[in-house]
Amino acid sequence: MQPCQWQPPQEEPIVQRIRRAKLFVFLRHHRHELFDEALQQELATLYRPGKRGHPPIAPAQLALAVILQAYTGVSGDEVIEGTLLDRRWQVVLHCLDTDQAPFRKGTFVAFRKRLIEAQMDRRLIEQTIEIASHTQEFGPRALRAALDRSPLWGAGRVEDTYNLAGHALKCGG
Repeated sequence: MQPCQWQPPQEEPIVQRIRRAKLFVFLRHHRHELFDEALQQELATLYRPGKRGHPPIAPAQLALAVILQAYTGVSGDEVIEGTLLDRRWQVVLHCLDTDQAPFRKGTFVAFRKRLIEAQMDRRLIEQTIEIASHTQEFGPRALRAALDRSPLWGAGRVEDTYNLAGHALKCGG
């Protein structure tokens, strides 16, 4: 099933109260520019056309969560917690005061895997850095440095394997 395009509203009053989390504010203000129609159509190609299964989550929303995950260095579980408990995540992903996460961990992990396999992770990050450089609202060097050390991009791409093994050992199996 093909995903629909993600078109959240333009403004949220909570953005004005976010002081220290500049990336969250930057992404909130520029998510429409970052996920223009062309990029959303490109992200939709990660899904197979068909009529079976649940309607997919908008890939732009998932991709935005991937950027936040890469920047903050959190696990997939913490991404889901962020969508439920952290108003900064909620305002960026347009899920304020929700009782349910906008997507499940499995959906997020599968999307992230598709994104990396299609090498669209680099395109997404480069476009985010380009917009940061163009707008001067967020330092592109700081963004590149943070994303370069993330499991999504750079040498840290293998980190997930170690994290998964560590989680398995903690849980006893």
